[in-house]
Amino acid sequence: MRVFFLRIYDITQFIGRFFKEAFVPPYEYKEVLNQFFEIGIRSLSIITLTGFITGVVFTKQSRSSLAGFGATAWLPSLIALAIIRALAPLVTALIVAGKVGSNIGAELGSMKVTEQIDAMEVSSTNPFKFLVVSRILATTCIVPVLAIYMGFMGMMGAFLNVYRNEQTGITLFFQQAFSRIDFLDIYVLVLKSAVYGFTIGVTGCFSGYQAEHGTVGVGKAANTSVVVSMFLIFVEEMIIVSLVNNYLK
Repeated sequence: MRVFFLRIYDITQFIGRFFKEAFVPPYEYKEVLNQFFEIGIRSLSIITLTGFITGVVFTKQSRSSLAGFGATAWLPSLIALAIIRALAPLVTALIVAGKVGSNIGAELGSMKVTEQIDAMEVSSTNPFKFLVVSRILATTCIVPVLAIYMGFMGMMGAFLNVYRNEQTGITLFFQQAFSRIDFLDIYVLVLKSAVYGFTIGVTGCFSGYQAEHGTVGVGKAANTSVVVSMFLIFVEEMIIVSLVNNYLK
């Protein structure tokens, strides 16, 4: 119990230091842009493939259920609600947690155990601002963009499946799909994605920054980054959905 509360205290201090360093100059613009590229551009291929397949598979599974009620005309609206409200931000966050979170934990963990971070401090460089703040800012900002892109790819996959079976035109499909989508749905998508991105960045950076015991510590940091990030993402999903549902009531 004592170790648990000490770790909570360390995490709280870590997050507090991030907010302190993030708004105090100098700012590491080049490193933030570099992390945008590393996290965003290098994740586009897997996000594209996953989003497209998600749209196709969800449409195929939903069609049989709606056909039993003679309600296949509701298919575009159902798909849009499911993808925009839940699938796009959640699946994107899980992919980024697995791909990027582990990389951040392993990279910072390797720098920690090889004393590269200590060397940066000796050379009058702020390693926390350069390594941690830049990565957390990048994940927080880029995950919403990836989630929106994944939503688009999911809708394209859904459209191709609907067109193949019902010959619905693309204009009619998107008119029906977005007839039930409002500003709140888009706002919640961006908010959820930003929260997930912040969680992934903090978890990966904290795990790597606290790594020790050589290569074993590096592997542990990478594993912890993924497992804890995914767990927290599901917890945050339940909390945000509950808050949104209560607000809609």
